[in-house]
Amino acid sequence: MTSTAFFIAGCSSQAPTVTQKPVSATKEANTTKVIKEHVPQRSRKKIKLKKVEDDNFSEAYMYPEDRTQKEKAVKVAAANTTYPAVAAMGREECIGMIGQEKFDKYTQMFGNEASSIKRCAMLKAMQ
Repeated sequence: MTSTAFFIAGCSSQAPTVTQKPVSATKEANTTKVIKEHVPQRSRKKIKLKKVEDDNFSEAYMYPEDRTQKEKAVKVAAANTTYPAVAAMGREECIGMIGQEKFDKYTQMFGNEASSIKRCAMLKAMQ
């Protein structure tokens, strides 16, 4: 019994005390911020719904054909990388065709006379 008395006495003396704060009567504590959103007004116009007709399907409208003619691909013969006119054309013939100044210019640009002669052969083939 004494243990029960100690238990009850120990619990009752250690109970925390609750104190209430006084309520402040300032304006800031009593006011709340209200955010107003603009709501558009309802339209007063009476809308009449249209009847949907799905029997007007047109294959030509939905899947139109190209009215323009497509260009046909032209087959180009495989280009021959060796020019047969190169062997026939010599340095003198090339200089006679384009002139000494251009021949020297092509020689400097391409690095050697053989390339200049190839250039002359290409020009001759284009004419």
